[in-house]
Amino acid sequence: MTSSVLYFEELDQSSLPLVGGKGANLAEMTKAGFPVPEGFCITTQAYKALISSSPEMNKLLKELNTMNTNDLQHLRHLGKSIREHIEHLEMPSQLRDDIIEAWKKTGEEYPYAVRSSATAEDLPTASFAGQQDTYLNVYGEKELLYYVRNCWASLFTDRAIAYRAKNKFNHDQVHLSVVVQRMVQPDISGVMFTADPTTGHRHVTSIDASFGLGEAIVSGIVSADLYKVKSGEIISKRVSEKKIAVLPLTNGGTETKPIPIEQQKKQALSDQLIIELAKLGKKIENHYGSPQDIEFCVEGEEMFIVQSRPITSLYPLPDLPQQPLHVLVSLGHIQMMTDAMKPLGISVFKTIAPKPFLQESGGRLFIDPTSILQTKWGRKILPIILNNMDESMSRAVEAFIQRPEFRKIPAEKKPLRPKLRLLRPILKDVFLKLFKHDPSLAKAQVETVMEKVAHTVSNDLNSQTGVSRIEEVKNQLEQVVGHVSKIVANPITLMITTRVLRKMLFRITESDYEFNQLTKSLPGNIMSEMGLELGDLADSLRDSPEVEEYLKSAKDETFYEGLLMVQGGDAFKESFEAFIEKYGMRCAGEIDITRPRWREKPTLMVSTILGHKRNLKPNEHRAKYEQGLKEVAEARRSVFQKMGHKGLNKIKKKFMARLIEVYRHMGGLREHHKHLITIVLDDCKQALLNEANTMVKKGILLETEDIYYLTLDELIELATGTFEQNVESLVKKRKEHDAWCQTLNQPRVMTSEGEIITGTVREGDFPEGALVGNPVSGGVVEGRARVVYKPEEANLNEGEILIANHTDPGWTPLFQTAKALVTEVGGLMTHGSVVAREYGIPAVVGIDDAMQKIKDGQWIRVDGDHGFVEIITDENDHKRT
Repeated sequence: MTSSVLYFEELDQSSLPLVGGKGANLAEMTKAGFPVPEGFCITTQAYKALISSSPEMNKLLKELNTMNTNDLQHLRHLGKSIREHIEHLEMPSQLRDDIIEAWKKTGEEYPYAVRSSATAEDLPTASFAGQQDTYLNVYGEKELLYYVRNCWASLFTDRAIAYRAKNKFNHDQVHLSVVVQRMVQPDISGVMFTADPTTGHRHVTSIDASFGLGEAIVSGIVSADLYKVKSGEIISKRVSEKKIAVLPLTNGGTETKPIPIEQQKKQALSDQLIIELAKLGKKIENHYGSPQDIEFCVEGEEMFIVQSRPITSLYPLPDLPQQPLHVLVSLGHIQMMTDAMKPLGISVFKTIAPKPFLQESGGRLFIDPTSILQTKWGRKILPIILNNMDESMSRAVEAFIQRPEFRKIPAEKKPLRPKLRLLRPILKDVFLKLFKHDPSLAKAQVETVMEKVAHTVSNDLNSQTGVSRIEEVKNQLEQVVGHVSKIVANPITLMITTRVLRKMLFRITESDYEFNQLTKSLPGNIMSEMGLELGDLADSLRDSPEVEEYLKSAKDETFYEGLLMVQGGDAFKESFEAFIEKYGMRCAGEIDITRPRWREKPTLMVSTILGHKRNLKPNEHRAKYEQGLKEVAEARRSVFQKMGHKGLNKIKKKFMARLIEVYRHMGGLREHHKHLITIVLDDCKQALLNEANTMVKKGILLETEDIYYLTLDELIELATGTFEQNVESLVKKRKEHDAWCQTLNQPRVMTSEGEIITGTVREGDFPEGALVGNPVSGGVVEGRARVVYKPEEANLNEGEILIANHTDPGWTPLFQTAKALVTEVGGLMTHGSVVAREYGIPAVVGIDDAMQKIKDGQWIRVDGDHGFVEIITDENDHKRT
């Protein structure tokens, strides 16, 4: 037997380059003693030899690698040309003889499955399942050779080409092996996942099963039974009505036949077989060391495994024991930044935050509040706090708290005392701000703290060089929580006053209208001030058309120099530099230190400035702010008028007046603590980049931004010469890992067992088909949807509704133009919600997959009073332009 044809027994998992993912896995399981039907593989060497025999093939592959895969017509034409070319290539006689010899030795009397097995297939990060073809119940020499050739050609089906392009695999770097495997004549077939593919629970095995061949399940033409097993026990069964089955024909091929009526509602697998199959699945999982997607079949009472591949859709587990059970909440959803973070960004955040509460998974950070939820006070307070940040997250945590396995853990009876010692100064400050201190003085006090911290951080970092500067960065980051604690009483006070004021106003007015009005034009709000100054910048372009034209094609590297080359550019440059001096440390996703700041890439602001100028009238932004102040005064008058003037109402009015003043002044300061963090992060980043530039000059790093893929401790080791790994290799590996992490969707709440908890859906009387979220800013409007992934790329026009995953301060400038806001992430007190109320636009947050469900350009209705979005039919679009 040559290297072109090898039996399963001659191969193992390391043979992937030779026999592809499917062949390597079947061989590995065969050698491990699992019940796999025997067979052999026609190796990738055979495929390469066939392809290399044709000069034309090389030209076709080159064209495929350079084509625009979005051009579906070209893709279909080219794919068809390649398939036809392969089908007409002559198979080498030696290869033909080797295939027939292996077939006869395995048993020419048997039917066979002829299965494609690509080298980019059944991988830990991409399954490529179903992209190439499989042929079942193949009899005879002629048919075998025919379908082998068809398998080779199926490497270039339209779906396979598109899938490789999406996963960034070069078409000439993926090779095909063909698996020839003796077919079992199954009574029952199915698919088993050794971790629940829906919830991610690592201890739940999910089994789909039906009668006949598994093709019926894979192709979706039958509703299979669904069984779930946990810890050796069946925890759920859903027996479906199985009307048809795919069955093998005597002379080859398959047919789809109706299942006898008396058998259609019968449970396909017996309970005993379900449990035995789940045990076998866990053995296979343990062998591979990761959850598996397994194809199986049952002939009589005998089980066979015909495929096993890693489950690639599971969100990765953190480095945390699965037991005892822990719950993890997404820091990204709380901070409005759900993208994956690079290693330096994660390292920085872990340096800032209290160590025991943070866990890393999939390039994201999670907070572990399990110990807090084990206390009575924690179970009451934490869901309330989370509700302000993300209502869906709060409901998920509530669902977790009610679980019997978690309730069994006894609550601590006296855990509050040590925590109160740390919180006492902050709680005292909150009390004084609520009931005694003049709230209008808080802004000056906060700014004094911020100026002192900013001056100290800058001086301390600039006075150091080399390893001592990197160590000083770490030292400054470790002090951030201490700095924030000096001003954190303000947002805490805001959370309390928001909750109390909203309830009181609703009781008086029976709506959220007055509450939303009182949020407008908050005094001292740093984001509002930034928005106003940005509007002034945009207005300055009205008399400088040359500057406006220049900005449309400006480059970061020559941004300021280019301004001096156009008429009016010097004046705009001066104003823009003043803006950047105050706000240049901000950006979208700014909690990640590796994200480019506005000061680093000034063109990030261009789209917003031009959009502001295009969509708003001169000075309209300041007129809106002044109008907001008038509406606040009117809302106050309305509230007090409805409260009346007699008896206890005088006392209530006095308390209401105090509450409104505290709410508005604290609301104006809600972003200051985060602004302070961004100032520190910006100074630390500039210090690290300076040191990275030095490392590049010394040849330690290839590029300055390579530091983003190293941790702070690794940078210190690098600077001291004690770093023992190959830096270039490590950075390359981490870049690849980061690219994979960017493809993952971070769950809001998950357990240490990998289970994603979603909680209950908010109930209500909603229109049919409505997308339900959480109402955070009142009003009902209709408009055209504008789906925005990055604020710097937004082309938001006047009257359009902003659809985003989330917003943070880097998105603030877009609110001047947006007619309403819809986000996938958020709560009552998150950035977008507060800003939407301040700008007086309706907002609904927490709509899962809003960016996929709402298409760019659709006409939609946003109901910020009740918390839902309706998609209005496209046919009406022309009537609403």
